[in-house]
Amino acid sequence: MTDLPDRLKGMLATRPDRIRTEWEATPAAVLVPLYQDHGRWHVLYTRRTESVDSHRGQVSFPGGRIEVQDAGPEQAALREAQEEIGLAPESVEILGRLDSLLTVTQFLVTPVVGLIPWPTTFLLNSEEVATTFGVGLDWLSDPDNLEVRLRRPLVPGPSVPVYYYRPFQDEVIWGATARITLDLLEALGERKK
Repeated sequence: MTDLPDRLKGMLATRPDRIRTEWEATPAAVLVPLYQDHGRWHVLYTRRTESVDSHRGQVSFPGGRIEVQDAGPEQAALREAQEEIGLAPESVEILGRLDSLLTVTQFLVTPVVGLIPWPTTFLLNSEEVATTFGVGLDWLSDPDNLEVRLRRPLVPGPSVPVYYYRPFQDEVIWGATARITLDLLEALGERKK
């Protein structure tokens, strides 16, 4: 056991960084659909119905839990988009993933960015999705449309910043959906501060 410090030092030096929570987070994936309309790029959002179990009436991206039969986040995001808005998986060109996000509701969300054809006719699952709407990247990247509010955490600790976009056609993009949107803008180099 005299070599324990050396063994441990060697092992820790090659171990990748990771974040661990004190309880397990539910793996989930969302599709961040991009489309071009009249020469402008847009992001497609959904608003959940008031009858779903969680995140009632909130703006979101199509998505949900990663199920055991899913080969990974991409397949889960495409499956959920098909179930929620009738988007055919083969019509989506996957561009890649944004950073995963751990939500306050203990979901570990992997955003998958994909191009969708436009115009597209959606078949909404009326139990889950109330509507879809698109917002231009130029509007989303305008810092005048974004506000940061501090929220008391669920457990003792410092206040947590929560991002809110001002209403767009009466729809409010906030919370994890706003954070994912900001990550997309940052990846594009379009986030203006």
